[in-house]
Amino acid sequence: MRNDEQTDVVSGAVPRARTPRLVTAVRRGHTMTGRDPGEAHRSATPLELFFDLCFVVAVAQASESLHEALAHGQHATGVLRFALVFFTIWWAWMNFTWFASAYDPDDTPYRLAVLVQITGSLVVAAGVGRAFEHGDLLVITLGYVVLRTALAALWLRAWLADPARRGTTLRFAAGVTVCQLGWLGLLFLPAQTRLPGIVVMIIAEVLVPVWAQSAGMTPWHPRHIAERYELFTLIVLGESVAAATVAVRGAFDRHHGTVALYALAGGGLLIAFAMWWLYFTSPAHTLLATTHQAHRRRFLWAYGHFPVFASAAAEGAGLAAYAEHLSDRTGTSSAGAAMAVTVPAAVFVITVWAVHLRPHQRRAAEAVPFAVAAVGILLAAWSPAPALVAGVLLGGLVAVVTTRRRTAAS
Repeated sequence: MRNDEQTDVVSGAVPRARTPRLVTAVRRGHTMTGRDPGEAHRSATPLELFFDLCFVVAVAQASESLHEALAHGQHATGVLRFALVFFTIWWAWMNFTWFASAYDPDDTPYRLAVLVQITGSLVVAAGVGRAFEHGDLLVITLGYVVLRTALAALWLRAWLADPARRGTTLRFAAGVTVCQLGWLGLLFLPAQTRLPGIVVMIIAEVLVPVWAQSAGMTPWHPRHIAERYELFTLIVLGESVAAATVAVRGAFDRHHGTVALYALAGGGLLIAFAMWWLYFTSPAHTLLATTHQAHRRRFLWAYGHFPVFASAAAEGAGLAAYAEHLSDRTGTSSAGAAMAVTVPAAVFVITVWAVHLRPHQRRAAEAVPFAVAAVGILLAAWSPAPALVAGVLLGGLVAVVTTRRRTAAS
């Protein structure tokens, strides 16, 4: 094999000898025949960054609604509704991300279709409050249908322009469209039957890509996908920090500072810093360019990020709810309020390890610090300063992971 045909694991490029020059020529002509998966210097586009920025609104609304539910002691209902709402946000974001990695001509029709998706995301954000407070799914469903139908139209455009992958693109278009009809149909069901219907629709949604890709794989770019997931991680972590900052500031304004609030503020910062450090410990594109080219591993990595993102967003809501508890504005018990901080942090540790870091590890013993940290974080709910204890444990985990990486590299 010639040097220029070898896979570049660092950049995430596939063998260039397998990529016809026609792809580049067609790309310049703004036709959707598929992006070059070995394209050099592939990065997120300004339109994708704008797309992410607008999704921040929906993430913020979901986090704030969870905060309110936790502050009022509605733990089970709040968590369930948060999971359902966050699924619609994450699923719409993820599907567009993988589509854009495969097909992105950046012409006027494509840009308009993406702007329609952004509009749908803003409608979803507008409906989050009603979904949490009253279980009213009308607005959030309409926004989601607008968002996803625009993506189905893009899949139809790819079907027309890419003869080599017509089976895959048509399955995507058909599957997405049928699912949107199903979501609309749920609005006409009695309220007591909607939850089972939602579960059925979620299962149908997650099976569409599996079914479609069984007819052939679309040409996604490993480094581009890794960067897009990293950017969304930054979005949810940033929103978590913002939500906690606003709540802690309000608590300080009301109480002029207490030891518990200082411990919460310091612990919240440690938690956010450690979450960022752990996620960015190992580069994802090296996995996506090698072992995760296989369907099963790729889907596990892509889908497995749902609890990673959801727990990161929920952490900010938990910190905000605990600040409300310290201000004596809730009737929740101390342990119950503290669990809103510790449970999301523990879920983040376990899922980041399982999905993002474990494939890089060579020995089973490397999982022990993550398990110990997760258990310690959960037990921190019964400590006088749960956020601070959780933050210190996370910081210790970061130190262990970083030391091991340096030792292995030397």
